[in-house]
Formats: sequence, C-alpha cells, structure tokens
Amino acid sequence: MAEINIIPLCDVLLVLLIIFMVTAPALSHQIDLDLPQASPPTPVDPPAPIDLAIDPSGQVFWNGDPADRTELRTLMTAAAAVGSGPKPLLRIDASGDCDYQAVAQVLAAARNAGLDNIGFVRR
Repeated sequence: MAEINIIPLCDVLLVLLIIFMVTAPALSHQIDLDLPQASPPTPVDPPAPIDLAIDPSGQVFWNGDPADRTELRTLMTAAAAVGSGPKPLLRIDASGDCDYQAVAQVLAAARNAGLDNIGFVRR
C-alpha cells in the first residue's frame, strides 16, 4: 500500500509560516517622508528657431544670411549659450543636390556647439 509522505510538506509550511511571522511586522512599519510641495511651472517661451540652409554648392545660410564655416561655428556657439532655458531649434534645409559631407560638417558643428534640438525641413 502506497502512502504519501506529508512530513516534508509540513516542514515547508512551518518554515513559510515563520518567515511570514517575522517579516509581517516590518512591512507594517511606516516611514515618514517630508516631500517638497509641487509648485506650478513657470511658462518659458522657446527661443526663435534658427533656419540654416545649404545650397547645392555647399554654401551655408544662417537665417538667410551667408556664413562661412568659422562664422557658422561662432554663431552656433552663441546660439547654444543663450541662457539656461531650452535651446533653439536648428532647422536645416539641405538642398537635394548638395554633398553629404556639407550636411555632415554642419551636423558635427551643431553637436560640438551644444545644439541638440535639430530638425530637417524641406522647402
């Protein structure tokens, strides 16, 4: 006659009961936290976006004005250093006939200057 041995089952249940009896008081202990009160956010106007166009010859135009590479770096650094608020949106309009290298140089200059908010537009 085969019988089921329930002694190991009782041992496991007793161990679980002891674990729950020890951990239950620790779970009901409250911790007092002093959290800061929420204040309404102050609205910040985003800065005006920067339009940067690249023509088929690789010439760069900053808000419609032609700019060479050194002037472009200076303009980008100045635009990124404006206050502690959000950085301006750099909208790049690259001609379909321009070289990829010209676009890559503009993107690298923008990244090095600290302009992270970059978008591509097509006009």
